[in-house]
Amino acid sequence: MRPYHLLLYPFSFLYDGITRLRNRMFDRGVKKSVVFEIPTVVVGNLSMGGTGKTPMVEFLIRAFKENYAVATLSRGYGRKTSGYILAEESTEPTEIGDEPFQIYSKFGHEICVAVGERRIEAIPRIIADRPETELVILDDAFQHRYVKGDFNLLLTTFERPFFTDHVVPMGSLRENRDGANRAHAVVVTKCPDKLDEASKTHYLQKILGYAPEDCPVFFAGLEYGRAYNVRDNKEEPIQKVILLSGIANNDLLRKKVGEMYELLETLEYSDHHHYTERDMERIVERFNLHKAQFPVLLTTEKDAVKLKADKLLRYLQEIPIFALPVQVKMEEEEKNTLLEHVTKAIRNKGYQREV
Repeated sequence: MRPYHLLLYPFSFLYDGITRLRNRMFDRGVKKSVVFEIPTVVVGNLSMGGTGKTPMVEFLIRAFKENYAVATLSRGYGRKTSGYILAEESTEPTEIGDEPFQIYSKFGHEICVAVGERRIEAIPRIIADRPETELVILDDAFQHRYVKGDFNLLLTTFERPFFTDHVVPMGSLRENRDGANRAHAVVVTKCPDKLDEASKTHYLQKILGYAPEDCPVFFAGLEYGRAYNVRDNKEEPIQKVILLSGIANNDLLRKKVGEMYELLETLEYSDHHHYTERDMERIVERFNLHKAQFPVLLTTEKDAVKLKADKLLRYLQEIPIFALPVQVKMEEEEKNTLLEHVTKAIRNKGYQREV
């Protein structure tokens, strides 16, 4: 514990007490949780962010979209609107948020993508708008206890697992570590390659000190794909890059990009950053410093969808912009076991869609 943590402790103690009281009220039925007839899978975490929720949601979409009519629902953090919105072809990133727009850009022709702060109201509206829906994946809803998920998938990072973290502001936890007892499965994300069995055993023991005894624990890394040009979505070989990112934790991305390409410079912004014309001017300025080396501007898919806005893209007309896709990477046996657990929860509902 660092010295300044002593100053933050009273605030963490107060916040911890408030969230414990809230959870106790739900546990005892003072506050009511709604169980929907339609299967609901919750993807979330105990920390403030940066655990890889979006890649995990996309992982579940790919796994289930062939056999179920899937809908995703998130709060739409960082959007400039409020209330329930169903994504359509005319929808902009500012209307539904970065991650939902990224998901819609990839899967919008195959699934339903919606946002709404009040999930308890948004789910019935999804069913009304898309009665063929058979499965709802709730993104970042572990603390949204007004909806009781049929399968709660808790994510925690290898670098900063929840069992070593503290409640805000001392740490990054939204609630006490004991919140893990609501998980039906835990995935340790952003694991290094070739994780040894001793480390897995250590994490398993620590996690099961808070999660249910029979809670399965899985380990996943991130797999970066081939960069593609955001203007035509075509993959092209690239060598020298300027990295632009606005994500919660940039360390792993910067490390991976440095291994894959010659990294000339990194331009970092806060998570869910709303890019401005001034930002574009700075990007152009930094790009021009390296122009003689013929670099490309490499960014995340989440940031790429925002850069494609007309008012911003016109500043970058002379700059080649590439997006770097990322997916969850798991050992085949662990992946299949995790999906078996989720599938069992879906089938146990015995849901019959309305159309």
